Amino acid sequence: MSAGAGLTAAVKEIEQHAAGAGWDQPARLFALVETARLVEREPQLAATVGDGGLTPVEQEGLASGRPLEDQLPGITWPQAVHGCAALVERVVLPPEVEAALPDDPEQAASYAAEHPERQEVRIVAAATRDGDSWCAMRLRAHDDDALVLTGPDLAPGLLGLVRGTLEESGDE
Repeated sequence: MSAGAGLTAAVKEIEQHAAGAGWDQPARLFALVETARLVEREPQLAATVGDGGLTPVEQEGLASGRPLEDQLPGITWPQAVHGCAALVERVVLPPEVEAALPDDPEQAASYAAEHPERQEVRIVAAATRDGDSWCAMRLRAHDDDALVLTGPDLAPGLLGLVRGTLEESGDE
């Protein structure tokens, strides 16, 4: 699926904000709200949120020391939230190396962190209730705004978890 301009802009804004903070940051979660609806409810924000289609609102309360991927299945959003974006930093390995990962999670993490072919990446994965998705991926080894990869499905596993938070919603 192709992402709307509002979703693409929100992902870019989140990625640029994270890039400005540098590497080795904790995972973050963002509600994506329609800017017009946000300004309608909070008029004093009009000057700071611009006129984009979606505004990312960072969420607090994530459990530190627990992977975001483990927390996402327990998260739901009220209908006022049009979408969701997750930001994580991870170590990735080439597919042929992943088969050699130890079964023990701690040993696997150590193996990946020390492997010479590892790549450190920052991923922003976002989805909306209407089915659009968009991702951005920055490699630490190529930390340049011009080299940020983007596309609708760069992180399918993380996107699935993000989409899952939008399936059931709480009250407004």
